[in-house]
Amino acid sequence: MRHFLLLFFFAGFIYSSFGQKTTDSISKKEKKIELRVMPYLSYNRNLDFMFGVIPMTMYKVNQADTISPKSLSGMSAIYTTNKSYFIALFNKWYLNEDKWRLKLFFFTGNQNSQFYVDDIDQPDFYDYGTKTTVLSVGGQHKIIGKFYGGLSYTYAHYNTVYEDDISPKSVSHSNALVVNLLYDTRDAVYYPTKGYKIRMDWSTYPKFLDNELASNRISFQANKYFPYREGKDVIAVRFYSKFGLGNVAFEQQSTIGGTDIRGYSEGKYRGSGLMDIQGEYRYNFAKKMGLVGFFGIATIYGSDTPSFDWKLYPGGGVGYRYNPFKKSKFNVGIDGAVGKGDWGIYFRIGEAF
Repeated sequence: MRHFLLLFFFAGFIYSSFGQKTTDSISKKEKKIELRVMPYLSYNRNLDFMFGVIPMTMYKVNQADTISPKSLSGMSAIYTTNKSYFIALFNKWYLNEDKWRLKLFFFTGNQNSQFYVDDIDQPDFYDYGTKTTVLSVGGQHKIIGKFYGGLSYTYAHYNTVYEDDISPKSVSHSNALVVNLLYDTRDAVYYPTKGYKIRMDWSTYPKFLDNELASNRISFQANKYFPYREGKDVIAVRFYSKFGLGNVAFEQQSTIGGTDIRGYSEGKYRGSGLMDIQGEYRYNFAKKMGLVGFFGIATIYGSDTPSFDWKLYPGGGVGYRYNPFKKSKFNVGIDGAVGKGDWGIYFRIGEAF
């Protein structure tokens, strides 16, 4: 109960932090480049309490471009009470009347986490720590109509140590090429109220790019958005799947949790592939504030614990949203969710999907 009280305390804190500004207090220059600094406060059963700060800015790369959405740049710095830490830089650029969409992402941190082992005398959770560095760059170009195609490159370096030497220490890196196709009819990229977002990614880790384990991964997502209550609210539905092919490294396995699906924070259910379907109702009771309710079901395959394969894992919960920006609909907020023998609290930057 105290964790859900924390959720409402945080909602009030967001409102008091950002709700006091008026239009008159913002200069014309600030309106062109909207900067917000947001606190980060969350909790889950894996990382414990998480504290941090997220400065973020939205802007037009070309002020004369009235078609492209605003670009987004920011960073996050987060520390957890289980002594993990994360620093990330994220950028999304929309250029040339939305004909080009570019991204740059950098992440470094040390995650102290856990995974479930059952093929030993005493099945249990075992801790591990992974020092991770990730750099990803990519771009998409409009092909025709609402269709985009793109290519990205991601480098990742992992240094993983396992508790009680349950597995050997591993130091590895990967180089991934990702080819993607996107069909996007959403009326807005940050807070869609109608339309589709259908995307397919093919990620390959070939030997010639100095990968120790050659593998491929295919992911597919289909999101659909319906306006409701005369356009004030939104019903969003999502199908997502990710299939690992070949030798899938431990760090590249799919884990139920986060976006797919909220309510799982222990990291117990992981495997070579994942599928899920979920829905969310987004209720906007004020100009800047709203509530969400969501529910979904996931399954995995290729788990190191075979009894986890192809079982159904439901998850659902509620959340609070606040839009700190003046000119753009872009929400931040917090969700509380319950899964099968698990639960979690999630800070959100943007909507879950």
